[in-house]
Amino acid sequence: MTYEFEFGEVFAYWPELAAGAAHTLVLSTLAMAIGMVVAVLGALAKTSGPVWLRWIIDAYIELIRNTPFLIQIFLIFFGLPSIGLRLSPDAAALTALVVNVGAYGIEIIRAGIESIDGGQIEAGRSLGMKPLQIFRYVVLKPAIQAIYPALTSQFILLMLNSSVCSAIAASELTAAAGDIQSRNFRSFEVYLVVTGIYFALSVVLWSAFAGIEQAFLRKPSRR
Repeated sequence: MTYEFEFGEVFAYWPELAAGAAHTLVLSTLAMAIGMVVAVLGALAKTSGPVWLRWIIDAYIELIRNTPFLIQIFLIFFGLPSIGLRLSPDAAALTALVVNVGAYGIEIIRAGIESIDGGQIEAGRSLGMKPLQIFRYVVLKPAIQAIYPALTSQFILLMLNSSVCSAIAASELTAAAGDIQSRNFRSFEVYLVVTGIYFALSVVLWSAFAGIEQAFLRKPSRR
């Protein structure tokens, strides 16, 4: 039995694929930005906050890291309406991605903060810097420099995990692929093309992250 590839049946829907890829990038970028804020605040609270707050953050981290992402999406999209909070598919997808990446980001940034030499913090205090200034200028940037590769890898995984959001019909690439496949029945070709698009999106993000590191985070060379 031979199989004839018909990629023309897929590329005929290229506007939908392009729109799905754009939605995936927008959704992932928003989740990265908001998740980064959650991660920084959570890491700060975990390293210097009161004990009760640390317990809450630890519980949040363990709950998210030890449950499937798909279940988290279903809980937000199908569960919250039971208590009167109904979100659109895109809003639920964004919320789930932020909640998920925030938990992993807290642990990554916490590890970076704890890698900072205590002498640098004492030097900041001796200069009369306030705690927030010490965290911003003495701790945060060196910590991000230390954990940047791990953080960017997590962001790439976030973009790839956004494909799971198609389970609640969020507007993203995998959902678009499912719609196309249901019309042309060329499953192999559709998902092969989508695989290539996800790979291209990953390359784009890696290049963007490398540019950010080069422009803002690269340590000055010593001569």
